[in-house]
Amino acid sequence: MRVLLLALLAGVATAAEYAVLHNNFRIRAERHETDGDIVRLATEAGVIELSASDIVGFEPEEHVPAPTPPAFTEAVPQPPERPAPPADPMELLARAAERHGLPPELLLSVAAVESSYSQDAVSPKGAIGIMQLMPGTAALLDADPTDLHQNVDAGARHLRDLLTKYDGGLYRALAAYNAGAGAVDRYNGIPPYRETQLYVDRVYQRFKKLNQKTSD
Repeated sequence: MRVLLLALLAGVATAAEYAVLHNNFRIRAERHETDGDIVRLATEAGVIELSASDIVGFEPEEHVPAPTPPAFTEAVPQPPERPAPPADPMELLARAAERHGLPPELLLSVAAVESSYSQDAVSPKGAIGIMQLMPGTAALLDADPTDLHQNVDAGARHLRDLLTKYDGGLYRALAAYNAGAGAVDRYNGIPPYRETQLYVDRVYQRFKKLNQKTSD
């Protein structure tokens, strides 16, 4: 086999092909020409001369079309997302009451007296939001009192726990919600605090009124 590097053959370029040799070796060529028993292959490196007897045949190179670029589509402006409607405190309270086994009217009554259903309410003592959770109480309940949903849920859990502690005794549970369980335990009932006594009465009267409406 004679291999000579020569100048590229002149002429019109054709589709690339492969010269297949007896040893199954394949040589890629842009084109070839036969001169007697000599075959010249025009490759990227130059011209290779082979004996015609060394070549079994030629195979066309499979054409792989270039990928079609994606069609340009003009971006269509999307309307801005509408903000979610603000949560309804009354609905959140009703759901929390159902979730924790409380009469909805009771939780609504406590929230009304505590904050008038306002998440922005902050007491002089630092109680926060609708259920007026003290930061320490909220921490024990693993809740963020500034978050409306967590505030309502934690307040409902706290009231339920107090009712359980006092065997369903509503007055003691309400007094403990206002003044703390320690004060109720110390006085074995509603402590002699004017604020707490008024608080228990206001919540109870509101609860009784709402409960009556529900019954009617």
